[in-house]
Amino acid sequence: MTTTDMSNSGFAAALRRLPSAQKSAKGAPAYSRFVNRKAGGYLAAAAFLLKATPNQVTAVSAACTFGGIIAISTAAPSWPLGIAVSLALLVGYALDSADGQLARLRGTSSIAGEWLDHVIDSAKIATLHLAVLICAFRFFDLPSGFLLVPLGYAAVETVMFFAMILNDQLRRAHRAVSGALPPTGRPPSTLRSVLVLPTDYGVLCLAFLLLGSPVAFSVGYGALFLFNAAFLVAALPKWFGDMAGLDRAAGAPERGR
Repeated sequence: MTTTDMSNSGFAAALRRLPSAQKSAKGAPAYSRFVNRKAGGYLAAAAFLLKATPNQVTAVSAACTFGGIIAISTAAPSWPLGIAVSLALLVGYALDSADGQLARLRGTSSIAGEWLDHVIDSAKIATLHLAVLICAFRFFDLPSGFLLVPLGYAAVETVMFFAMILNDQLRRAHRAVSGALPPTGRPPSTLRSVLVLPTDYGVLCLAFLLLGSPVAFSVGYGALFLFNAAFLVAALPKWFGDMAGLDRAAGAPERGR
């Protein structure tokens, strides 16, 4: 068997093992669930063959993402810039999925790796919208009120990201203490994945394809902000109720009662 055949065989074998290395798709929007996870799987299989570590993949993901963010804040908007930024952010996002899949594929998942992944994610969420703010201030000939949109978007996405991570951590802690098994329930809803598509980071990355037209970009970006703000307002009471349910299941009194 040639080296190429061996490599192809190893790549195919890694791909076959990926389904067992996936996290639950519950609640994931359509782009993340159907496109980004699959792209991340191919990248994870390639990294597995190259004997790369998950942290190395995380570092490459960060380089792509922050390269795109720096370009937004420093270069004058144009159609080529929009394409380059969107590609950089999308590749960074795919690699962000690949690092976790690679860790599970190698059996080397670690607390330190999860910490690094979340810290980089939180940094990109805040700085991406601040880069849009700088870009709009420097280059957009739009009413100054638009500058409030990236500020609001940064606040909304920061709160949403923190709440979702906290939800996951508190559920894990509850299961560890109570011995409860993770819920199995029904398969993830495809309809829900499509309905919450505007909250998908991948869709935000694609919005930068409009960067060549400040007006078109501001309309698309502003619409995504409004949807995400409305989603957060609706989700926070639901998430609080979920956490209160964990309290009741554990027999703990609710704070303030």
